[in-house]
Amino acid sequence: MQKVLILGSTGSIGTQTLEVIDKLNNFEVFALACGKNIELLKKQIAKYNPSFVCVQEENDAKTIKNDFPKLNVLSGNNGLIELAKCENYDILVAATSGIVGVRAVLEAIKNKKKIALANKETLVMAGDIVTKEAQKHGVSILPIDSEHSAILQCLGTIDNKSAKRLWITASGGPFLNNTREEMKNFSAKEALNHPRWAMGKKITVDCATLVNKGLEVIEAHHLYDFNYENIKVVIHPQSIVHSFVEFVDGSFLAQMGVPSMHIPIQYALCYPNRFEGIKTDSFNIFNQNLQFLEPNYKKFPLLKLTIECGKQGGIMPAVLNAANEVAVYKFLNNEINFLDIEKLVFDCIEKTDNFKNPSLEEIFEIDNSIRKSLV
Repeated sequence: MQKVLILGSTGSIGTQTLEVIDKLNNFEVFALACGKNIELLKKQIAKYNPSFVCVQEENDAKTIKNDFPKLNVLSGNNGLIELAKCENYDILVAATSGIVGVRAVLEAIKNKKKIALANKETLVMAGDIVTKEAQKHGVSILPIDSEHSAILQCLGTIDNKSAKRLWITASGGPFLNNTREEMKNFSAKEALNHPRWAMGKKITVDCATLVNKGLEVIEAHHLYDFNYENIKVVIHPQSIVHSFVEFVDGSFLAQMGVPSMHIPIQYALCYPNRFEGIKTDSFNIFNQNLQFLEPNYKKFPLLKLTIECGKQGGIMPAVLNAANEVAVYKFLNNEINFLDIEKLVFDCIEKTDNFKNPSLEEIFEIDNSIRKSLV
């Protein structure tokens, strides 16, 4: 019986992780952590009877403790770190959004726990630090992103020297067939109408700007130790091929399936084994019209900028990540229009001087500074 700690249990990935656990017989919920969705957390506590929970606010912790007197209840970032340091679990599912889960993931790595990673910021902001710690402690970082899970499945146990390129697929988002003039006037509601995937609001907007795909290129660089020049993005509107690997002999291996996060979540939890899951037998191979298109970097300039920040390294990925997150929430709050997201991010990058090999504390300081400057 594998015991699972879920950071972000009330979000999209967290709730789907619990649905996967419901289907399997060899996993037990050890702890749950969430931000502010206390009512849903209460339902999860009643169903899964975890040993620990952690919430963002101390007042919410008191409320939970009042309703569940025997439960160990923690709060804040220190609570997440304390959870990660516990001995009595096997897998940490990092499903939080934003930077809140980075320190907890590092503590779990030091604690030699397997990491099922859905939190992009962990590798985007601190990829060099995180991967170095994982190697030091012999810890596996297993991606939950469908694209990175696909690459892992295609690479298998093959020596990376046999792989020539990683091809990361992108649906193209809701505005793939619109002009930039049309995109200028699109609302948050329209940006959140993703044609293929059901995700949280922030990541859905990132798919509309394609910045999400640039962040995935940075993640792939750290996960699989590939040079940026050998990681390519391809637009695939049907989201059936989740990514593929090109090998030195000219062959390609692709992983295909329905657009569902349940499959990569289950693969990360069960790796390297496979079991019947929620989506078994749900993919019809017939009548599939698969398209593959080159990205339009002029139409989606944030994709190119994000990859360039990854190549520069140092603090630039953290700067881009912070600026983009602030810009996306300004858009969602109707403070700026859609194309202003890229303007804000570009302006922030242009004003920042890079430096290499930042410490974790320096990365957090930069992140905080960028956010304050954009309020």
